[in-house]
Amino acid sequence: MGRLATGNGSSRWALPQRDCFCSGILSLTGCGILLRKRCETTAGSRKSTAGSSEQAAYGPARCRRPSACFSIMNAIVVSDVTKVYRRYARRKQFATLKSALLDGSLISDLKPDETFHALRGVSFAVPSGATFGIIGRNGSGKSTMLKLVAGITKPTSGSLDVRGRISALIELGAGFHPEISGRENVFINGIMLGLSKREISRRFDEIVDFAELRDFIEAPVKTYSSGMYMRLGFAVAIHVDPDVLLVDEVLAVGDEAFTHKCLDKFGEFRRRGKTILLVTHSLNLVERFCDEALWLDGGRTRALGDPLRVVGAYLTDVEHSEEQTLAAADAKARAQALEVALPTSSGDVTAESRSELATSVGGGPDADDSLPEDMFRAREGRWGSREVQILEVALKDRHGQVSHVFQSGESLSVHVKVLAVEPVSDFAFGIGLFNPEGVCCYGTNTHLEELESASLEGEAEVVFQIASLDLVEGTYKLDVAVHKRDGYPYDYHRLLYTFRVKSRTHDVGIYRPPHHWTFSPNVKFGAK
Repeated sequence: MGRLATGNGSSRWALPQRDCFCSGILSLTGCGILLRKRCETTAGSRKSTAGSSEQAAYGPARCRRPSACFSIMNAIVVSDVTKVYRRYARRKQFATLKSALLDGSLISDLKPDETFHALRGVSFAVPSGATFGIIGRNGSGKSTMLKLVAGITKPTSGSLDVRGRISALIELGAGFHPEISGRENVFINGIMLGLSKREISRRFDEIVDFAELRDFIEAPVKTYSSGMYMRLGFAVAIHVDPDVLLVDEVLAVGDEAFTHKCLDKFGEFRRRGKTILLVTHSLNLVERFCDEALWLDGGRTRALGDPLRVVGAYLTDVEHSEEQTLAAADAKARAQALEVALPTSSGDVTAESRSELATSVGGGPDADDSLPEDMFRAREGRWGSREVQILEVALKDRHGQVSHVFQSGESLSVHVKVLAVEPVSDFAFGIGLFNPEGVCCYGTNTHLEELESASLEGEAEVVFQIASLDLVEGTYKLDVAVHKRDGYPYDYHRLLYTFRVKSRTHDVGIYRPPHHWTFSPNVKFGAK
């Protein structure tokens, strides 16, 4: 008995044609009844299609396609797959369940603004024994694609072929019953994943040891922590011994040691020639493990092929988006920056606070008496007498291009355009660099560096050049100021310029000093 997809998107049940060597097997799982088929002409492949009355939703009703259409070298073939969901619940109200069923409303009946395309015309093939990574932002369609491959849902249009037994690490522990023990849940979950009771018994000790739950396996899973719960689900799914393993961002199920154990298991799967489809935000993992990669963006394919090339294209796009976001945030902050009044007296600003700011962009022993009284309470703002005005500030990379995203260790230059309303001889330019916690990472000015001012008139440009931006990864803000040598501000821009430092080395702190390691001959490291 087979399920046929009709032209209008609905489905009906029909007997397979006589010339097909398929046998249908119904199995009851926690997600409902699934139809599993084995077809001699496709060597046990599963086919999911939609949009054609002649194509079955979970396996062909008739084996018409030649074997060349599904190469024996491919474990997964996705052809022009589109998945559409309803954006809103239908507004029509039904008095009874019968009236709702008889209504027969379909996605095709909805207006365009009432549907959402999770995937649009996606195609790719995964060779048997390959590791294939899917990357993209949240909401790009990665998990939807994995659910289609797993057979949890079917495509709205297009076709999808999968060869061999599948194990999906998507929603770990789905189907676990909180009131029964871990032991009982292992057996129930294993059966749901297609194992026999004998197979589970044979692998039980290995599953428990992998999950590191030997002391808790007889306890109800409702007493487990979330980490224990996820580890048990992971251990069961990973020991199904599938031909195709589907992984959806589940490596954060334990501590560092357990994560390494999971990665070692993936390595073992690869050595045994298993096929892995990996959805992750860990780009290093994709570059390290994957043979090919797919970048999904808004449900569409943006790049497909070599992992290094695909990840590089994705990072470039992410940096471009970050550039736009940071630039827009800075423009908004500058537009909303409130003027901070200059003090008529020293007020009650502490000497300690004044000293910190003087070190940042002020200068001279008399700077304390010239600072705005409320500037230390201002998160961001602008103040000054405006005898000299800051017209424009631009952050540029090593190519001289305006940028808000920099790699650690690369150069950064701050270009400041100023206008002296009238000639001045007493002036200094200052820069302060702060991390998100408001800690001053570095501050200096031309007066502190013993560059004594002589004259400034009209428009001028000042460039502050950092040859090597040795900061750890994070978001930073700049103070930019022009002031008198004693610190009295002509124009002070407080935390109005943002940039982000990117790094593949996830070290901590603020500053990354140039360094290297040396080891005696008996200290060895494996290849990463």
